[in-house]
Amino acid sequence: MLHDPTRHEALRALTWDPARASAAIDWIVADTMLRFQPRHGWPAHPQDLNPSEDPAAPVTPLYFGATGVIWALRYLQDVGAVPAGPRWHDELEPLRQRNRHWLSEDGSAEEVAAYLMGDTPIRLMQWADGRDAGLADELAALIEGNQAHPSRELMWGAPGTLLAALFLHERDAQPRWAELFRRSAAQLWSEMRWSEEHGCHYWPQHLYGSDGAYLDAVHGFVATALPLIRGRHLLGEAAWQGWQDRIVQTVQRTATREGGGANWRVDLFDPPLGNGKVLMQYCHGSPGFVICLAGMPGTALDELLLEAGEAVWSAGPLAKGSNLCHGTAGNGYAFLKLYERTGDDRWLARARAFAMHAIAQAEEEASTLGRLRYSLWTGDPGLAIYLWDCLRGRAAFPTLDVFWGTAANEG
Repeated sequence: MLHDPTRHEALRALTWDPARASAAIDWIVADTMLRFQPRHGWPAHPQDLNPSEDPAAPVTPLYFGATGVIWALRYLQDVGAVPAGPRWHDELEPLRQRNRHWLSEDGSAEEVAAYLMGDTPIRLMQWADGRDAGLADELAALIEGNQAHPSRELMWGAPGTLLAALFLHERDAQPRWAELFRRSAAQLWSEMRWSEEHGCHYWPQHLYGSDGAYLDAVHGFVATALPLIRGRHLLGEAAWQGWQDRIVQTVQRTATREGGGANWRVDLFDPPLGNGKVLMQYCHGSPGFVICLAGMPGTALDELLLEAGEAVWSAGPLAKGSNLCHGTAGNGYAFLKLYERTGDDRWLARARAFAMHAIAQAEEEASTLGRLRYSLWTGDPGLAIYLWDCLRGRAAFPTLDVFWGTAANEG
């Protein structure tokens, strides 16, 4: 079986309603702004805490804390989804210091460059606000210092800072960002290994104290493919052809195909990291593969991406909630990506069906808890961005496909 039915629920028969989607965005943004606490951020959601963590302590990273919430609110303003409002510029430096403290408490004090957990996204927002040369130098040092990180994945490792270099180059086109992108890519190329068993290349990883290899869209192979595909113009034709061949080969050789659908196992390589789980969500499984690979040029992966999309649709919405990383909105982005790639309206209709289901999930959870889940990747601000993309029929996965909003790009 390509998915675990206990992790999914039946799609609700809700007609796509643009007015309800717009109202949900306004509700999420208004409630999120109301709950902001200066020099603290937002209250943590119980599902974003480990049992040993203090629920009153600030939650800070881009992934599931105040950095991501500020990014989401600024982005929604910049693209015109909501009216202009606070920018929280003066909050960013205290937030960075709190995030350093959180990393230290978490035992990750050396991980300051981490794209989803460290300084890098905060420094990106600070730099965009003022174009300070000192911040640019610090960002360059963060990217360079993270090139040999042993996790080789998006959250902590070089693929995340590879993406940061690409966003910086897209913003101000200095040659040093292109050079950092190429050097980070070359380091990753040199670290690939060959699997005789599977007939493809992969990255060995050291992550959370364990050695193994992931394929997925947060901690694995396709998360690294995303910035390489998007930044292929910086690599040169020969280097990109090498990358393209390896990406296609690995994705094809590791797929599990069944009944017109496709998915990828968490624990494919040895030693296994996934404990036999079969997942169908952004962070592990077909949705993340489609989202990360939809920009691949050529047709070599077309059939497989369509099969992956069918598997996401067959599985139905996720029971864990409406969020991006392991929820209904994240899976819905796979449909938006396929709509952009193919022009087939059924994918947009499916994305919007998941959007209506996700709104209902968010409303029910908020009613039970008495408030929203204030997190970009695991909560409601990420859902608001997904709803905006469903309204406009576009696929711009936050902090992966976009970092700068429209207004920011005018500077």
